[in-house]
Formats: sequence, structure tokens, C-alpha cells
Amino acid sequence: MSSIPQARRVNYICIAAALGGLLFGFDTAVISGAESFLKTQFQLSTTMEGWLVSCGLLGCIIGVFATGAISDRIGRKKTILIAAVVFLASGIGCAFAPSLNVLIVSRLLGGVGVGMASVISPMYIAEFAPAAKRGQMVAYYQMAITVGILLAYLSNALVLQVAKQDTGSGAFHWLFSTEAWRAMFLIMCVPSLCFLLALWTVPESPRWLVSVNKSHEAARILNFIRTPEEADKELSDISKAKKRSSSTSLFPIEKALRVPLLIGVVLAVLQQFSGINAIIYYGPRIFETVGIPSSNALLFQVIIGAINVIFTLVAISYADKYGRKSLLKYGLTGIVLSLISCGLLFYTGNTQGYLLLVLILVYIACFAFSVGPVTWIIINEIFPTNVRVKAVSLCTLALWGAVWMVGQFFPWLLDKAGAAITFWAFAAFSLINFIFSLTVVKETNGKTLEEMDEVYIAPH
Repeated sequence: MSSIPQARRVNYICIAAALGGLLFGFDTAVISGAESFLKTQFQLSTTMEGWLVSCGLLGCIIGVFATGAISDRIGRKKTILIAAVVFLASGIGCAFAPSLNVLIVSRLLGGVGVGMASVISPMYIAEFAPAAKRGQMVAYYQMAITVGILLAYLSNALVLQVAKQDTGSGAFHWLFSTEAWRAMFLIMCVPSLCFLLALWTVPESPRWLVSVNKSHEAARILNFIRTPEEADKELSDISKAKKRSSSTSLFPIEKALRVPLLIGVVLAVLQQFSGINAIIYYGPRIFETVGIPSSNALLFQVIIGAINVIFTLVAISYADKYGRKSLLKYGLTGIVLSLISCGLLFYTGNTQGYLLLVLILVYIACFAFSVGPVTWIIINEIFPTNVRVKAVSLCTLALWGAVWMVGQFFPWLLDKAGAAITFWAFAAFSLINFIFSLTVVKETNGKTLEEMDEVYIAPH
């Protein structure tokens, strides 16, 4: 076991990197409070309103491609620092945008930061975390996303409260009252600055350093975060893994990588095909059916945010104790049953009681401790170092593609087929995920990243 000082250092490094998830969640959710103000001020058409919200997704895709292209060249730390700077620039640009076009470009820039962070933050954590705690530490990233979402909802509510009470004039009145949406975006700069400052103090990934023939520097960092015995063994394992892997491998078509790549892409896509984003967006209407007025959207958002945070803690506590497959098995069982039951309630018209509300919260809880964090954990631990950034980028790109598909087709499916069929469709994809996770995904709990060759990578 690592001594207490080394363990604390690793924990700090992983938490610092996980702040990228906090900004991911904050950036994604902050638009919910600002949207109505922007629509009124800029007289947005439906098309422009949709573009303002979705342009961040295009930025995400650009960010994923950028990370895949530069991380192996300049290192994990420099790449994550670029993401932090981009986040900060986006917050400032949105807050002080003189026109709609500048606002859209700034939102697009924020998406680039989200895309970069979604690849590099959990990967960086996975490369630092000891094998026995890697599940817990990569789950910090998902935890940070849920906290970021909750903080965005709460900060939006705080800005609105200030706007109601402010009767002054000048710059403060303009920022927090006349055009309150600017303050909502400006607040994003606070966690962005914290992220940037925290990253200055963290080291480069030892695995990347070995990959670019800087073993002496890698040894120095490993001795900083591990006991001397652990550092020597880990450096030896990393060096042996580098020799085994071919630096000139034809990554996308290499036969040995097909199974882990299939697993990563399928888990990423099915995470989103469980309907998590669609159900959260549809949630206010569901809450309205049980007596919570639609005007009280903050209450709904806070409830969902709190459930997300609380049950992500379950994943942090048990991902390494019971394993990834156990969390997927129990979580997906709850997801499938709750979605099928919700569909039945809509099909029979019994949506007026609190049962529907309870089932939605059960669904959110099950997603939060299983599919949400475990997908990120597995994607970031099953690939060898020489292709990890390319493979994780491809899986993350598939995830963002699935986000786009759900966003595009969910309203159509809801309108044409109805809520019951929509919920059952999400249940069917979750059932596929359940079967896939039990039969194809292998347990990686307790394995070092270098030992993944024995778990997933077929022999040449």
C-alpha cells in the first residue's frame, strides 16, 4: 500500500484533473437558465435557438478530434491545460459578447473545452491512479460532472434572485439584472480559474513520458506518488509494455484491438441510448403531472442534481470493491425495470400519482451509480498506452454522436410514437447493454493498465 503522503498526492492530482468534469457539467447546464433571456433579447427564431444550444455539441466533436491529434505529441498535462484555458476564454467571451455571433463562437469554444476534457481528464486520472483505486478515482470525473450541473442550476437561481432585488444602475445592474444571462456565464469563470490554477501544480503522466523516452522523468514522478518499491515495479511494467506494443501499429485496423474498441464504442453509445439526457429534459413535464408546477423548474433540477450526486458516490465507494461488472449488472437491472414500468404507466394512462415520479428517480439513481461512471472507467482503462488517446477519442466521439442522435430523434419519437413506446425503446437499448455487459465486457477490477493486455488485448 502507498504511504499516506503518496496517497494524498495521487488523490490531489486526480481531483484536480476531475475538475474538467465539473466544467463539463456546468457548461452543459448553464444554458438552461440563460436560454429564455437570450431568446427574448436577440429575438431568436426556433432554428437559431436550437443552434445556440447545439453549437456546443459541434465544439465537443472538434475538441475530441483535437485531443486525439495533440495529446500524444505534447503530453497529457499540456493538453488538459489547453482545455482549461479554452473553458476560461469561453466563459469570458459569453459573458461579454457584444453580439449573437460572438456569443455563438464563445459557446462553440466552450464545447471544444468540453470535448477535450471528456477525453483527457478521465484518461489522465486512469494513468495516475493505483490499480486498486482506479475505479474510484476515474469516477471522480463523473461525480464532478454531476456537481457541475447542480452548481450551474444553483448559480442560475442565485443570479435570478439578485436580479429581482437589484434596483440600482451601472455595470453591476447591467450584468446581474438588465442582462442577467451574462452573469450566469461569467460565474463559469470561477471554476475555470480554479481548474487552471490546480493544473499548474500537477505533473505529467509517467506513462506518456515513458512513451516519448523520458524514463528518468517518469521515475521521478512515480517516486513522488508511489513508495520506492511500487515506483520501481510500475516503471518496469510500463517499460515492458512499451516494448511489447508496436509504436507503428495501424491502430484502427489492428486485429488485437478490435474487441476492446468494440466494447468501448458500444458502452459509450448505449450509455446515451438509455435516454438519460432525454428523460432529464422531459422530467419537468413528468413532475408537473404529480402536482409540481412547471414554473418551479429549479426544484426539479435540484432534485435530479442531488440524486445524481448522491448515487455517484455509490460508484466511487464500490467500483473497486465489487467491480465494474457488478455495478453494471445491478444498475442496468434497475434501469430496465424502471423504464419498462414508466412505459406501462404512460400506456395505461396512470401518470397522475407519485409512482411515476419515484420510478424516474430510481432510474436516475441507477444510472448514476452504474452506466454513468462505469462507462468512463472502462473506456479509459482497457487500451494500451501507445494507442490510448486515439482509442479513447474514438469512443468519446461515438458517445457525442449518440448524444446528438438522441437529441435529434427523441422529440420525433415522443411525438410520433408516444411516451410509452419511447420509454420502452430506451429500456430495449438498456437490456442490450445488460446482455452485452454480462457476456462481452470482462472484469478489470484491480488490474494495472499494463495488465490489460492479458484481459482484453489478443496476442499477436
